[in-house]
Amino acid sequence: MKGIRSGAKVLGQHVFGGSFSFPLMVVKRDALEHNIATMAAFTRDHGMLFAPHAKTHMSPEIAGMQLDAGAWGMTVATPSQAMIVRGFGVSRIIVANQVVDPAGLDWAAAELAADPSFEFLSFVDSRAGVDLLAKHAGARPFRVLVEMGHEGGRAGCRTFQDLLDLADHVRQVEGVEPAGVAGYEGSLKTAQDVRKYLAILQNAAEHLRAPILSVGGSQWFDVIGRELVTTQAQVILRSGAYVSHDDGYYRERTPFNRIQGSLEPAFEIWAHVLSTPEPGLAIVGMGKRDAPFDEGLPIPRREGLTVVRMQDQHTIVRGSLEVGELVAFGISHPCTAFDKWRVLPLVDADYTVVGTINTHF
Repeated sequence: MKGIRSGAKVLGQHVFGGSFSFPLMVVKRDALEHNIATMAAFTRDHGMLFAPHAKTHMSPEIAGMQLDAGAWGMTVATPSQAMIVRGFGVSRIIVANQVVDPAGLDWAAAELAADPSFEFLSFVDSRAGVDLLAKHAGARPFRVLVEMGHEGGRAGCRTFQDLLDLADHVRQVEGVEPAGVAGYEGSLKTAQDVRKYLAILQNAAEHLRAPILSVGGSQWFDVIGRELVTTQAQVILRSGAYVSHDDGYYRERTPFNRIQGSLEPAFEIWAHVLSTPEPGLAIVGMGKRDAPFDEGLPIPRREGLTVVRMQDQHTIVRGSLEVGELVAFGISHPCTAFDKWRVLPLVDADYTVVGTINTHF
């Protein structure tokens, strides 16, 4: 168990008291609870339902906290994630992709048949995808959200007419049932582009009289809250990275830089200085296997330090450090931080362990 000595009883232990080895990533309880409460309040105040994206954390403890705070359900990216999250006891799941995996579809059909209260939604953006769903449908039809994309984006219909045609096909296919419209605005670069895209989604939802309009990322939910306030469909937001926030990518891009409120970085990773082979150069004992690097390098929590690069097990730091020192870093991009750890200590303000966050990747 990375960071925790085998068999160690960590609850009530101090992170720096000898029960843990380093590098070690911790989750700060106060920040985690604050972020969950903040987004629960935002969605409630804007009349939206919330299905936070579980692919960020894949943690039963965090999913439970989000549901306890009022989340309508959970979002996932793949059928295998849906299976895991269902194992957490989640009764409403959105797969924010077109599902083409036969085993995943058979699982979903069986789960729907076994539990009449289970709700399962997935995206479709092609006739082939719809027809594949129909082939695997069981006693209950698959409910789908017709996905509208945008130029240069990932999946989704590329024209309004394509979306309308696909929605008509869904209505004609046995075993598949229309539930609404979906989109993803997170890859758009400006608020103006987001507003234009949301207008298309809203027009589609109104044209189809869709009961659900689902959108979601962690960069533009303020624009969503303003632009979709008049839509007749029930808006379901799917933001995920907010839950732990960060000190890099999302700190710069969070909507709370534009609106009242705040998110707090909940992650911190600690590591020892292993070597100081040159003046002003230190080799720190953490690497790409311990901290994310795809959307920015770790951020030292001490003035005068700069991360130069990361290797598999080492991080190169410029600044004045001594061999054996423990150094704290914030991270950039939580979605590739959680998956590097199976058990994360949950700590209070004094770094006393008050629980654990388990992940299932």
